[in-house]
Amino acid sequence: MTTPNKTSPGADPKQLERTGTVWDIGSQAFWSLSSCKPGFGVDQLRDDNLESYWQSDGSQPYLVNIQFRRKTTVKTLCIYADYKSDESYTPSKISAKVGNNFHNLQEIRQRRVDHLRSGVRDQPAQTW
Repeated sequence: MTTPNKTSPGADPKQLERTGTVWDIGSQAFWSLSSCKPGFGVDQLRDDNLESYWQSDGSQPYLVNIQFRRKTTVKTLCIYADYKSDESYTPSKISAKVGNNFHNLQEIRQRRVDHLRSGVRDQPAQTW
């Protein structure tokens, strides 16, 4: 998602999109995963259905790669995590990296997400 103005942490991204405060630019990118089980891939990760999800099928680290065809400014990243539903499958740390290609990525943000339900403080998404 991208936004012209700063949004508050824990803001509902779907509501912000409806009001025109943010725009979902995920469809402009190529998405890939480090691994996934059949039927639990990129489509399930991005389908807005809280009952479906991505499930990795390999060793750590588990990666979601989002590549845009041209340089793109991303001001807000929303991630949904639900420890109550996922238990041991919920990530304990999420890292955001940027770069011109996979080999020159630089970490710009890291956040611990232990035991969250629906993002930070029971909100629908973790917003950075």
